[in-house]
Amino acid sequence: MGVASLDRLPFSIRVLLENVLRNAGDGYVSADHVEAVAGWSPTNAGADFPFMPTRVVLQDFTGVPAIVDLASMRDGIRAMGGDPARINPLVPADLVIDHSVQVDFFGTGYAFEKNVAREYERNRERYALLRWAQEAFENYSVVPPGTGIVHQVNLEYLASVIHRRAADGVHLAYPDTVVGTDSHTTMINGLGVVGWGVGGIEAEAVLLGQPYYMLLPEVVGVKLTGALPEGATATDLVLRVTELLRGHGVVGRFVEYYGAGLSGLSLPDKATLANMSPEYGATVGFFPVDDETLRYLAGTGRSPELVARVERIAREQGLFRTDDTPDPEYTSTLELDLSSIEPCVAGPKRPQDRIALTDVRPAFGRDLPTLVPAGFGLGGAGGAGGASGGGTGTAVAAGRRRTVEIEMDGERMEIGDGTIVVAAITSCTNTSNPSVMVGAGLVARNAL
Repeated sequence: MGVASLDRLPFSIRVLLENVLRNAGDGYVSADHVEAVAGWSPTNAGADFPFMPTRVVLQDFTGVPAIVDLASMRDGIRAMGGDPARINPLVPADLVIDHSVQVDFFGTGYAFEKNVAREYERNRERYALLRWAQEAFENYSVVPPGTGIVHQVNLEYLASVIHRRAADGVHLAYPDTVVGTDSHTTMINGLGVVGWGVGGIEAEAVLLGQPYYMLLPEVVGVKLTGALPEGATATDLVLRVTELLRGHGVVGRFVEYYGAGLSGLSLPDKATLANMSPEYGATVGFFPVDDETLRYLAGTGRSPELVARVERIAREQGLFRTDDTPDPEYTSTLELDLSSIEPCVAGPKRPQDRIALTDVRPAFGRDLPTLVPAGFGLGGAGGAGGASGGGTGTAVAAGRRRTVEIEMDGERMEIGDGTIVVAAITSCTNTSNPSVMVGAGLVARNAL
């Protein structure tokens, strides 16, 4: 079977095509499936086909039930006189423990170590089960607590971009693909790895060698030009992209970024955009492998052999992007000039409600009457709202800022609508992006 005009296909579809070609004839993937994916066009999507992910990533909340199910299957095999050791994940699985941390200690140099120690105390039984599973099962590993968030660990440590395994006496190298039980598994698309979040049942099915059936997606191309101006961050960019894509409509579709603007984005910036796929509604937000991918792999401690393998295989299979790469065909396209990005925030309710930083004060005053139901005041129904007496729905409707006086640490102070009283430097979007994490720290330092 010949596949013509590979360079017209979006890079993400090329990865899917390689997947079905490699697995053709295994009992799940037929020639019709291969032809359907190879025949993708802007007007020809929607065919059903089996996708065989290379890996599965789990977090502890959804991963523990999966391990319990596998252990139960071993008990069942033993009860029937079989060998329980035959029950193993058929697809490599990594479980990252990241959902159990509680902050009991803070503001000191030893806070991290004490919090991790307390976490082990609280979850001793659960962690003992996971430790047993790591020793008992093949194709399964556990990343211990205190290492990082699952999609961050996947990006910085687990993903290989080009996977290698031995089969029938030879080594096969092919694109890394992944499904995970965390919705922000999509962050990995910033590294050139196709992946997204699935439910626990789907993840278990993939672990047992079953395909993930999906519809051949439409692909929306987002052409990036220019470069981010000084003072604008990846967070500002992703809020603008979310606004743009929410307006266009990308639910159930792939989004793929292309254009010369990609060369000016760091890989952490790309990962930030890919991470927000659930917020703008797309299945993935994909960035092809390029020189920045290779730099990132080397910078995060991957071996020189792996980096060389990624470059060689990606180039040979038409999966490597340069500024001279012809633009693929897409179902629809959008264009964004990176130089137009400005500092902004999102809200008050939805991530696509982007507000330029210079417009925050007037926007808050404009939105205030819709944020608080009429009659709901700081002092209760009909109560006085402190110094301004703004505790009534009438005051809110008039756009007046309601305030109340409180005492904290022996000091009297006034707070009201718009006062920032709780802040946390944490976000799934910003993990693995040092520049925005440092920026958040500087904001916190200056706010104290």
